[in-house]
Amino acid sequence: MKARMLTMFVLVVTLLLPASGAPVLAQGPQPFSSPTFEGVGTSAQQAQNVELVGQIGGVTYAVAISGTLAYIGVGPRLVILNVADPAHPAVVGQTGVLPGVAYGVAVAGGYAYVADGGSVLPGVAYGVAVAGGYAYVADGGSGLRIVNVSNPAAPAEIGFYDTPGDAYGVAVAGSYAYVADGSSGLRIVNVSNPAAPAEVGFYDTPGGARGVAVAGSTAYVADGSSGLRIINVSNPAAPAEVGFYDTPGYAYGVAVAGNYAYVADRGFRLRIVNVSNPAAPTEVGFYDTPGRAYGVAMAGNYAYVADEGFGLRIVNVSNPAAPAEVGSYYASPGLAYDVAVAGSYAYVADWDGLRIVNVSNPAAPAGVGFYDTRGSAYGVAVAGNYAYVADWDGLRIVNVSNPAAPAEVGFYAPPWSGGGVAVAGSYAYVTNGDNGLHIVNVSNPVAPAEVGSYDTPGWAEGVAVAGSTAYVADGSSGLRIVNVSNPAAPAEVGFYDTPGSAHGVAVVGSYAYVADGDSGLRIVNVSNPAAPAEIGFYDTPGDAYGVAVAGNTAYVADEGSGLRIVNVSNPAAPAEFGFYDTPGFAEGVMVAGSYAYVADWDGLRIVNVSNPAAPAEAGFYDTPGRASGVAVAGNYAYVADWGGGLVILQFRYAPVSAVIPASGGSLAVYADHTSYEFSSGTFTSTVVITHTAQFSNSAPLSGNLVGIDHFFDTTAVYSSTGQPAAIAPGHTYTVAVQYTDAELVVCQL
Repeated sequence: MKARMLTMFVLVVTLLLPASGAPVLAQGPQPFSSPTFEGVGTSAQQAQNVELVGQIGGVTYAVAISGTLAYIGVGPRLVILNVADPAHPAVVGQTGVLPGVAYGVAVAGGYAYVADGGSVLPGVAYGVAVAGGYAYVADGGSGLRIVNVSNPAAPAEIGFYDTPGDAYGVAVAGSYAYVADGSSGLRIVNVSNPAAPAEVGFYDTPGGARGVAVAGSTAYVADGSSGLRIINVSNPAAPAEVGFYDTPGYAYGVAVAGNYAYVADRGFRLRIVNVSNPAAPTEVGFYDTPGRAYGVAMAGNYAYVADEGFGLRIVNVSNPAAPAEVGSYYASPGLAYDVAVAGSYAYVADWDGLRIVNVSNPAAPAGVGFYDTRGSAYGVAVAGNYAYVADWDGLRIVNVSNPAAPAEVGFYAPPWSGGGVAVAGSYAYVTNGDNGLHIVNVSNPVAPAEVGSYDTPGWAEGVAVAGSTAYVADGSSGLRIVNVSNPAAPAEVGFYDTPGSAHGVAVVGSYAYVADGDSGLRIVNVSNPAAPAEIGFYDTPGDAYGVAVAGNTAYVADEGSGLRIVNVSNPAAPAEFGFYDTPGFAEGVMVAGSYAYVADWDGLRIVNVSNPAAPAEAGFYDTPGRASGVAVAGNYAYVADWGGGLVILQFRYAPVSAVIPASGGSLAVYADHTSYEFSSGTFTSTVVITHTAQFSNSAPLSGNLVGIDHFFDTTAVYSSTGQPAAIAPGHTYTVAVQYTDAELVVCQL
């Protein structure tokens, strides 16, 4: 922000008490109304001064089948699909935003129980089990969520139990939900009253509980590094381990059929364990799938394995000592994490959606249907009414004209690895990992089309566009400078091989600022694109991933050390002003006005940088997955959330108050550079003045007066009674507002 004051406006206002009784100091615009969003909630732990407005997309980790309905986790939601026609799965209903990412789901009795991978209200659903009218969702850091699905068109959360660990898997038997709770082991929750679930017992397994199956009075836990744990749960209040088998890899999933437990053992694939004697389980066979096994389901003589990047593997286990693969199905670019089998179909939770596979002939499985859940968001840019999201499997174009109801309108799918995105004019410039830079015509958002590409030599991550030039942060090959004056034939004109691994880039004037991993911020003179030259650097203490520049200041998202604020007024000798160590791993940053918006894995952190030497957090929101990128437009922050999709947030300034005695006083508000002065006698007794900064709305011109993009609400009450205050007759007070050139321009647009 420009630091000079252009004009100090002094408002002389008489405080009146309207007939309605509402206190008024300075009559300004009415407070904006907060958009509502069905199913959204927040907690003190999850948000401060930031509200969730909308959300779309997310990864799919979990699936459960009940009749003709499929229950899948889609980022922080439970989505119900009608799969009666497997070739055309159709959405029946979905929950509001849960606190975490859905990792597991089970269905029982009309409710869905979800293992939800985030905090208390929104995360990524990792597991779900369904029985009757309830779905039970294993929701990661927010524990077990219970959803009434008796009306599939209107699923609604009715209860939850916040387990102490991270809920990854869930199974339901009788009145109990059995939760694989990561480092907290197996948790047993009484769900006889779904509105008030209560833990009755637990067993703290030695590894990290990832999956669970229940047969009779025994729970079988896939326990990460400690393999398969067998636990007697005949007395749910006192579960006791009776045996274990330490698989060679990392146990993620488990299914039980007859005398055998089938363990999806990431790294060492499918393990078959004889559990006829639970006290002495013994491995009898294994099949080394080509990928990394995460999930397993049993049907007849076949084990169906979700094998991450190698899709669905079908293994004949009729002879457990000699399992043999008979068929497989893979659809690029999916990552298979979970699988359920019903009748002739396998339902695969495939990271970016649900894949329905006909397995009536196990030797020749065939994909018949797909529901696209929009993958996992890595980067985001906003232009006009559209957000452009770079996710796992392509460029998503989302209409955000109504932020509470974002809607995808267009999609472009190159060979994808996820990356960054910038928009200039009619084109989106998308980085694509080892496939370089792709230029997509988005003049018609409904039908985006690639017009050109340039395969950079490294791993393309970040991109910035200035004029007819694109600047690509290309991993180990540094900064690549590409002429895009002819989008159909982009051509590299120069490069500078930075010493680290280039992750992010910003361009201002003649300089490119590169977030260069463990070598920090590199400043490159690009006035001659054919011969770029580094002129200065600042080695941040962590790994620089993202960078934004405003005025003479660079803001670096420095994984491991948070937000670093660097003075670049002399590019040859950059020096750190100050820093704010965010709690997670900072990957992306954008600056708007006096605030830096940091995508920090755990979520969005908003930092007041009006005093660069003393930055202070002004608000945060814990997103459901891992916040990787952020864009800011108008009143909204758009967060690319790896796992949780596109999350749209609104920052609310915290109210600032001061006690003003009859002898006079002042109130200074640094959030929007507003100050009040009250002389002696302004009030006849002590008053509490409260100032709440609001978001801008483009003030109209008024005669020869021009708006300066400052909006706020002010109230005054007597400290003794809490009743609206009035100034003494004949007295006035002053309000001084400092503004910048940028704010003046905004109001004239």
